[in-house]
Amino acid sequence: MNKQHLIALDLDGTLLTDAKVISTETKKTVLNAMDQGHIVVIATGRPHRASIDFYHELGLDTPMVNFNGALIHHPKDHRWDAIHSPLSIRTAHKIIHTCQELGVKNILAEVKDQVYLDQHDEEIMSIFQTKNDPITVGRLQSNLTEDPTSILIHPEEEKIQKLRQELDTHASLIDHRKWGAPWHVIEIVRAGMNKAVGLDKIARYFNIPQERVIAFGDEDNDFEMIDYAGVGVAMGNAINDLKDLANHITDTNERDGISEFLTEYLKLNKKAM
Repeated sequence: MNKQHLIALDLDGTLLTDAKVISTETKKTVLNAMDQGHIVVIATGRPHRASIDFYHELGLDTPMVNFNGALIHHPKDHRWDAIHSPLSIRTAHKIIHTCQELGVKNILAEVKDQVYLDQHDEEIMSIFQTKNDPITVGRLQSNLTEDPTSILIHPEEEKIQKLRQELDTHASLIDHRKWGAPWHVIEIVRAGMNKAVGLDKIARYFNIPQERVIAFGDEDNDFEMIDYAGVGVAMGNAINDLKDLANHITDTNERDGISEFLTEYLKLNKKAM
């Protein structure tokens, strides 16, 4: 295992513990892998602003996949061939109308790092608002005038199935995924956008063959990435469908599953590259 690998890390439920931090052991192992010449990237459904601190914590200098592939960019190299694939504003307004007809709790739209929230909600604002990126609160149909990178729908739990059935009628235009507990949120991006799209672009950029791509995930927005990777790894806390798809299952995010797998698979305690 002394050949260079590309290691893709999902954040929530994977790299991060339930307390939303990188454990000391996992961080140590990831840095060890980088020291031995392997390439580490973050591939997340989160926007840039909600993942960049973890990028810096690991000292990364690589491209990043945000919004489940709707934004593929390099935080430290703006000359890198970034791809931003938003929904059309027309499609976005159709989706917003569908959701409002159904009577959802709230709708949030993101244009890269700009955030638009339909209804005032302190809890949502505390999660999505940053000092440099204040949230615009008010009627989305009026305030959203640009093609959004993603739309987040916060429905009543009992309305999720009905909502997803309604969204399926727009299947040629959008992809929708459900976030894990405790957030019963439906995330919508442009059709055909997923983490595998970003991972493939990055692997080609570094000339890493597919069989030397290792990807870790836990939720349904990781399906394509785990399927694409030559070494697809489901966390011990992953949903069952992802475990069925993966080549390997490691321990949970609470028990340093990434560290356990990389140490063994890449023989990190042995001679460096």
